[in-house]
Amino acid sequence: MKIACIGGGPASLYFAILMKKQRPEATIRVVERNPANVTWGFGVVFSDATMANFAEADPESYRQITEAFAHWDDIETHYMGQVLVSRGHGFAGLSRLKLLQILEARAKDLGVEVVHDANVTDIGEYRSWDLVVAGDGINSVVRDQHKEHFGVDIDLRPNKFIWLGTTRPFGAFTFFFRENEHGLFRSHCYQFEDGRSTFIIECTEDTWRKAGLDRADEAASVAYCERLYAAELEGHPLISNNSIWRSFPRVRNSRWHHGNVVLMGDALHTAHFTIGSGTKLAMEDGIALAAAIAANPTLDSALDAFELHRRPVVDSLQRASQVSMEWFEQTERYHGRLDPVQFNFSMLTRSLRITYDNLRLRDPEYVDGIEHWFADMAARQAGTPPPDRPTPPMFTPLRLRGMVLANRVVVSPMCMYSADDGTIGDFHLVHLGSRAMGGAGLVIAEMTDVSPEGRITPGCAGLYKPEHATAWKRVCDFVHANSEAKIAVQLGHAGRKGSTRLIWDGMDQPLDHGNWPVMGPSPIAYRPANQVPKAMDRADMDKVLADFAHATRLAEQAGFDMVEVHFAHGYLLSTFLSPLTNHRTDEYGGSLENRMRFPLEVFRAVREVWPAAKPISVRISATDWAEGGFTPEDGVEVARRLKELGCDIIDVSAGQVVAEQKPVYGRLFQTPFADRIRLEAGIPTMTVGNVQSHADVNTILAAGRADLCVLARTHLFDPYWTRHAAAEQGYPMPWPKQYASIDGFVPRSG
Repeated sequence: MKIACIGGGPASLYFAILMKKQRPEATIRVVERNPANVTWGFGVVFSDATMANFAEADPESYRQITEAFAHWDDIETHYMGQVLVSRGHGFAGLSRLKLLQILEARAKDLGVEVVHDANVTDIGEYRSWDLVVAGDGINSVVRDQHKEHFGVDIDLRPNKFIWLGTTRPFGAFTFFFRENEHGLFRSHCYQFEDGRSTFIIECTEDTWRKAGLDRADEAASVAYCERLYAAELEGHPLISNNSIWRSFPRVRNSRWHHGNVVLMGDALHTAHFTIGSGTKLAMEDGIALAAAIAANPTLDSALDAFELHRRPVVDSLQRASQVSMEWFEQTERYHGRLDPVQFNFSMLTRSLRITYDNLRLRDPEYVDGIEHWFADMAARQAGTPPPDRPTPPMFTPLRLRGMVLANRVVVSPMCMYSADDGTIGDFHLVHLGSRAMGGAGLVIAEMTDVSPEGRITPGCAGLYKPEHATAWKRVCDFVHANSEAKIAVQLGHAGRKGSTRLIWDGMDQPLDHGNWPVMGPSPIAYRPANQVPKAMDRADMDKVLADFAHATRLAEQAGFDMVEVHFAHGYLLSTFLSPLTNHRTDEYGGSLENRMRFPLEVFRAVREVWPAAKPISVRISATDWAEGGFTPEDGVEVARRLKELGCDIIDVSAGQVVAEQKPVYGRLFQTPFADRIRLEAGIPTMTVGNVQSHADVNTILAAGRADLCVLARTHLFDPYWTRHAAAEQGYPMPWPKQYASIDGFVPRSG
């Protein structure tokens, strides 16, 4: 077997080592364009968990790597005159050059041929070889020669960074946030060998230009940075090594191999330096590819298996890298808005791979401090006595006008399609009552329509007849009498998504018979099979305004504690906001100012008749997830306007506006939108979307990403989820008196 590895980085060298161990008779050549003992950059970082993989793959190189390590457990954040420390993280730094020297020597000892000063611009001479590994970096020549086959996707990020070194030793992974007259700079520093540390400096392009660094050469850039960080460097110099300001390229490929060519390392994928996993990914690629070749009968099947099994791992880490990268790109959003304690917690948990519970395992004392800080802040905001016991963030109160929630858990409004001409019955009493008794601080009843023609389906709940208020009052009275929960109702109008079947009979499909007419800002159907809505005129708008005001009065009669107005998910008010569904040329179309005009008129009508002491929330879709649609920036502006009009909290969702949407799913995938609106519009937010654990909830709240966490399917699966979460955290949440016998009960497992 003949294998050519183009590029002499960690991916190629480590794969060559593992393959030569596996097949000693194979011819394996590593071809590197740089001379021996030359590399760009300074140090690399590995976690303790990563090193366990290397120990199993090749104990000899593992031993040599660990002998050269600089190891630390602490993360230090220097921010606004404070030094915040979190312990127990278990990382190690190593000179990149030393790593390459160890791997190259190990490869040569095993019989791998390593060739330097060989710049491969065409793989022609290796086409007859069995396998060509393209490990030639971010600017891979091999990949780009076949980019149409690999489906290369390179996203050049907006921030600028410079990779420097220093002789100052750091005893912890250290972050500095330094502001001057030009803007905010952030730096990532860690020791990688005695007397040598990496010092990466990052800033926005605007700050970079204001500082004149767009016109500075390498020496001038180093001089500027030494002046900027003079106090932090403590008299030590900065060291350059091809250190120019760059933009980080996020690299992905839709296909990982073509013919006998396979991509690895930075040629295949990149992970932002803020999570320090680029070298880890590269070397683990080598482990995975070698294992796939060993386990499969042909090279083609091995390459398929490599991609099949490795891609989910890479995708997961790249998602973490993306949110970490975006946090540092947008640090100005948090700077000065978050208390230093919360700023640091937000930074530590930015990638979502470290959670509240995970941090507690690493550093209980640090999380105890977060817990006390958050609980005291919450008590002051709510006007309640400070807690006399350890209180996880999810069990702290929140005040919205005259309503004080006992905790931060919300049951999401979920359509049950079980009403009769808008009138709810026993199902809703049990459904909502059980979740209120289950411990949630707030229960939001499903989208409840303000008119018969505003329903999604014939089974949707309504608040447009007196008997509707009577039925809802039965539910509200039960919740108030049997739990500490508050209850809200979500008022909406389906617009063009109305007159469709019950969800179990065909979601968004038109009725077989009995259809009612639908309307919207413009005559654009949701899907070809759906009705084309009537373009609303002034009379239609006036009727909708009256319907929302009437429903709000009925909601007060029913005893609801809060009203939520539905501006999201492609229903009527949402379609006014989106330029993809609003093509009007009058004062209700065109600019965002015009598109939000009618939804804001509806909000005013609701606020005017709803008691001043009771809060109102609005649910919005913060993005259409479609080109040319409603954007996160639009969401911030709508939230600002709603705040001016007396909105108390924004329930931040996303998408479901147009059928051609391309959502980006993942853990807590909608939380960044709530985070942005909360800070930039200066209004409390609720977050939704794949929130599944109490660790998720506590992390979101402690980091200041939202003020309430809204859970849907989690509450369908377990109506008593909040109480169970309390028990798992050792928080003494009392059960209803009827269930007193459960105190101290621990179910037997297995």
